Amino acid sequence: MASIALNARFFSHKPTGMQRYGIEMANRLSDVLDVVRPSVPMKGAKGHLWEQMYLPTATRHRLLWSPNNTGPLAVARQLCTIHDIIPVDHPEWFNARFAQWYEWLLPKLVNRVEHMIAVSQFTKDRVVERFGVRPEKISVVWNGVDATFYPRSTAEIAAMRQSAGLPEGRYVLSLGSLEPRKNLARLLVAWRKLAEEIDPDIQLVVAGAKGASQVFAQADLGPIPARVHFAGYIPQEQLPMLYSGAMALVYPSLYEGFGLPPLEAMACGCPVVTSSTTSLPEVAGTASILVDPRDTDAIANGMWKLLSSKTLRHDLSRRGQHHARSLTWDRSAAATRKILLAHA
Repeated sequence: MASIALNARFFSHKPTGMQRYGIEMANRLSDVLDVVRPSVPMKGAKGHLWEQMYLPTATRHRLLWSPNNTGPLAVARQLCTIHDIIPVDHPEWFNARFAQWYEWLLPKLVNRVEHMIAVSQFTKDRVVERFGVRPEKISVVWNGVDATFYPRSTAEIAAMRQSAGLPEGRYVLSLGSLEPRKNLARLLVAWRKLAEEIDPDIQLVVAGAKGASQVFAQADLGPIPARVHFAGYIPQEQLPMLYSGAMALVYPSLYEGFGLPPLEAMACGCPVVTSSTTSLPEVAGTASILVDPRDTDAIANGMWKLLSSKTLRHDLSRRGQHHARSLTWDRSAAATRKILLAHA
């Protein structure tokens, strides 16, 4: 039996964000992890009950690694990866019951566990500031980008477009679940301001599933402007082609603990406009255009800079690919392995 038990409840969920992290790490650290997961998928209250009541007995006194922002309070010999503390910082963006659960759980969990991994310096700083945790109790290990994310061929992009039902012509991409913090309402206002100033064949493609009602508050998008196409959830295997086919990714999120889409877009050669707040400057750095996500004029101007300059798009594409090559899941897994084994 492996020396470290993995809290693998994340396999019950659709692989976005934190779940993607769990899967990538589990695949690369399988030699030291014993995957402990529910016998049937469990979400919501049932999942939390399994985690708090059953999981402590399944660890058998081994070190437990909980990689997705939550874990059993009964287990002190535990490492927990904290991606963000958004439900505590902004409970208004979530279903009230979901926010109340994390407002109760997180302060207790971060002070109970043996050590934590934060996916960005921003997240570490928020945990220290909000919960009074000693900084040395938290190690920062950035997320990464998978090797499947690289610029794809015209034929691959065309096949994806047909499969996903995307409209003809060029497109700017917005990617993320339809929840308040993704800031889609302001993006649509910015797009309305911009649309008459750009070529009429350029559309905004919004890709992402509607946020689960038991988790997220509803995002009021207001009136939908012209030339906006809602593509729905795009499977992970199609994302490299989706990024590769876009003129730009616009990602004006109000709050991210890390923010995978900008990094994945960069790896695919897609230039990025993203927020100048939370973790996104740390992740995207000088390889993107940073804008104030609460200023619709700033969002529109950022998109205009990219769409009006082929030279700038080429420059950011080159710089973005170089930046993304330094942040891989293999690198993240190697750093995580050292931390886990040091505590096993």
